[in-house]
Amino acid sequence: MRSINKVILVGNLTRDPETRETPSGQKVVTFGIATNREWVTKDGRKLNSAEYHDLVAWAKLADICSTYLKKGKLVYVEGYLKTRSWDTPEGTKKFRTEIVVQDMIMLDKRSEGDDMQDYIPDNSGDNENYDTDSSSKPSEEKTEQPVAEPKEPTEEKPTEESSAETPQENEKEEQKKVDIDSDLGL
Repeated sequence: MRSINKVILVGNLTRDPETRETPSGQKVVTFGIATNREWVTKDGRKLNSAEYHDLVAWAKLADICSTYLKKGKLVYVEGYLKTRSWDTPEGTKKFRTEIVVQDMIMLDKRSEGDDMQDYIPDNSGDNENYDTDSSSKPSEEKTEQPVAEPKEPTEEKPTEESSAETPQENEKEEQKKVDIDSDLGL
């Protein structure tokens, strides 16, 4: 039978990530996050509880976590549970269950001091100040230029002056009107 070991959490970092390196040179980062649970009792009281989770990230994800994550940041993480054990110098066996992070998304908005090249701005507000290229840096302030709207051709009533025009001039005027109408899809 197939089994599943998957964890999805959204929470705040409880401490800054700690970076270490294995004897083989592999980077590993450990950090903790807290998740909150809220519920209402039968008598209407609101209660909440915090749960604390230990996480570990390896390789390239460890670099990203150590660079961008700080205590208090809101993150989304996906991973799996792994329990490891070791013997203490006193001879007792210790166990620790951690979440091995496979994917991490920073949910906090960018703060002023962050220098994140691949940061994607929050799309809930104005998108006019951001270029659509891959740099995702704010563009220069753009001033709106008034745009002249195309005017629809209007039928002019013949006046005494226009009725004195030659038939050839009338044909040219009529041809211009037809061209404009076709351009406008009329």
